[in-house]
Amino acid sequence: MSVRRYFASKDTTITNAFKSNLQTRATNANMGESDILEVFNIYGQASTSSVELARILIQFPTQEISSDRNNKKIGISGSSQFILKLSNAPHSDSTPKKFNITVSPISSSWLEGSGLDMETYMDIGATNWISSSTGTLWNNEGGDYLSQSYTQYFENGTEDLEIDITSLVEMWLTGSIQNNGLIVKLDSAEETGIDSYYTKKFFARGSEDRK
Repeated sequence: MSVRRYFASKDTTITNAFKSNLQTRATNANMGESDILEVFNIYGQASTSSVELARILIQFPTQEISSDRNNKKIGISGSSQFILKLSNAPHSDSTPKKFNITVSPISSSWLEGSGLDMETYMDIGATNWISSSTGTLWNNEGGDYLSQSYTQYFENGTEDLEIDITSLVEMWLTGSIQNNGLIVKLDSAEETGIDSYYTKKFFARGSEDRK
């Protein structure tokens, strides 16, 4: 079988980072139309123990995958491999090194939104750190997700993300897990530790530079 590429149907970054005044958090900011996706942990910027996080939400249309399987364009279960790939976005700011990123299935539906501002967080709306959609809060701030996870280690910080999520995609296709997409975040050790990991950037689905 040939290699086939499936592009995300929606993606966004959510954050609880402080705005420039270092007093107000951007928990209601939306970045759904940005061409960049970010993951970070900023420790100790607003106070000696403050923590600011950014996470990525992304979803793929499994209907297309299911149709391709029915039409024998991809192999049956057990003979197909599904790799999640996010392309590194080079930038001039600090890039973290020696960290882990984990990917987990999101457990509830969410909106992409139309915000763009990733600097001052002026675009307000869902989805964001506290709300999955307009008028609907996450059960847990920062997104609701299942315990199932997949992990990749980044030595230099400039690598692409490439994780085998075959087992999860097969569960989506059979309906044993509802496809609400994926949350991409620093591993819990990096999110709760005292070291900063700022900033890992990937190209979003709307970027002309995605590979």
